[in-house]
Amino acid sequence: MVHSAWFVLAIVLVALAFDFVNGFHDAANSIATVVSTRVLSPSFAVVWAAFFNFVAAFIFTTAVAKTIAKGIVDPSIVDSSVMLATLIGAITWDLITWYGGIPSSSSHALVGGLAGAAIAKAGIAALVLPGKWVGTITFIFLAPLLGLIFALTLTVALSWLLRRALPRRVDKAFRVLQLGSAAAFSLGHGGNDAQKTMGIIVGLLVAEQDKFVNFPVQAFHLTTHDIPLWVILAAHTAIAFGTAAGGWRIVKTMGQRLTKLTPFGGFCAETSGAALLFICTYAGIPASTTHTITGAIAGVGAAQRLSAVRWGVAGRIVWAWILTIPAAAGIAGLAYLVLRALLG
Repeated sequence: MVHSAWFVLAIVLVALAFDFVNGFHDAANSIATVVSTRVLSPSFAVVWAAFFNFVAAFIFTTAVAKTIAKGIVDPSIVDSSVMLATLIGAITWDLITWYGGIPSSSSHALVGGLAGAAIAKAGIAALVLPGKWVGTITFIFLAPLLGLIFALTLTVALSWLLRRALPRRVDKAFRVLQLGSAAAFSLGHGGNDAQKTMGIIVGLLVAEQDKFVNFPVQAFHLTTHDIPLWVILAAHTAIAFGTAAGGWRIVKTMGQRLTKLTPFGGFCAETSGAALLFICTYAGIPASTTHTITGAIAGVGAAQRLSAVRWGVAGRIVWAWILTIPAAAGIAGLAYLVLRALLG
């Protein structure tokens, strides 16, 4: 069973479970602003976000998925044990941070888990260096900074353009516009995050392709890292259901504790975050929706005044970001050693 096609397919299901957890964990990124401004109720907001998570399957390329499949670790190192350990590391860290209400990055948890499992198997040579590591590591710091700059710039520009408008009319208009900005951010979330799971599934099936040569369902026999339609739809469905389940512990941190938002501010934060996610997705960079929207929310607050941002909360979030890759890598590396001892 351990060395069979069925075992590999069981890991595919674990990968989709991670995608569900990703949506569950990162639901706050998509809905925190629109919920905290009371434009949408929590129950309707998650349905809104989940719908656009799924629609993203038909809009974006699969550049991020290919980065995960072959741009992080040497594909020749990958096997079922490496991928299972990767997912254990990423899911465990996601659940730890979710329980603590910490908006960490599911994307970087997966990258860290993949690196940790590969290193446990073959040492540091298992990593593709520099590969996509430069962009991935750089955007740990760039994503929140660019999100802040984009949102700060947009907030200041719109504030100047609307300086003579009645506050009541501005609030009313942006309650409608925020529906569009929330949808755009959810598109970016689904477009970037679902692709990480696609990369894991395709990388696993290519590595274990010999087990599916005579398998009844030939859709599982993959010989290249091109992403088939069934993988795209499965990943987007899983993340959409996860988002629909909601991650309420993190919503409070993102939507209320970091800074106080109005519909105008929520629109600026979501629009800026969505623009950055679109850029990263088309460039094949596995960016963090958490980093992006946190920076954007801070940018909206900073446009009012620096004291409007609770920098102590932001500091705790940043520490979680810094720890995510090494923590997930450590858990995944340990999981690989245990799996190797148990499975041989």
